[in-house]
Amino acid sequence: MTTRVLLADDQALLRGTFRMLIDSCDDLEVVAEAADGAQAVGLARMHHPDVVVMDVRMPGTDGLTATETICADSDLAGTRVLILTTFENDEHVARALRAGASGFLGKYVTTDALLEAIRTVAAGESLLSPGATKALITQFLSTPPPGSAASLPTAPGIRDLTNREREAMKLAADGKSNDEIAGELHLSVLTVRTHIQRAMNKLGARDRAQLVVLAYKNGLVPPDPGNT
Repeated sequence: MTTRVLLADDQALLRGTFRMLIDSCDDLEVVAEAADGAQAVGLARMHHPDVVVMDVRMPGTDGLTATETICADSDLAGTRVLILTTFENDEHVARALRAGASGFLGKYVTTDALLEAIRTVAAGESLLSPGATKALITQFLSTPPPGSAASLPTAPGIRDLTNREREAMKLAADGKSNDEIAGELHLSVLTVRTHIQRAMNKLGARDRAQLVVLAYKNGLVPPDPGNT
């Protein structure tokens, strides 16, 4: 199945380069390009892409505001946002996570890493390094913005998790990949993915990033002061 991608960046040359790169893959396709956040929102609603590759700083509506709008739109529940920017700092990453973004990368990444990132986010997994995942999620929980519409409530479905689902969720929140979780729990990667997906369904998490937030928020993983 082909993953449909929307590119949002104010630099036409960069968009063109990304388009050629993405369209060269049999499993990826660029369906539209946006030069600012407002266009990104409108084109997302028109095309319903699987992944939006979103720049942060754009004229008019910025990428993080556009991400908040896209992730809050129930009609775009199947659309994931991958933030790709030269401005890689804790504040932007934390806001992107609060907004519902599924991944955050610096523009210095290799072409192979970008393509793999799109595939990873399309599959519903978070795209942050293990260390960044733990540090930024902990920071997110310790300093939530007052009245944030994107704040995640305590999930009643936490009681419905099986022991294996809880274990997989805890290890994901500790920044471990599916391969690492499989090795630690002596399970197949496919079984781990099933446990993670079932936990997401029970807790109403749109992707792995929100699942990790919920693990911290519901006390499955205690915040580590050393990472804040």
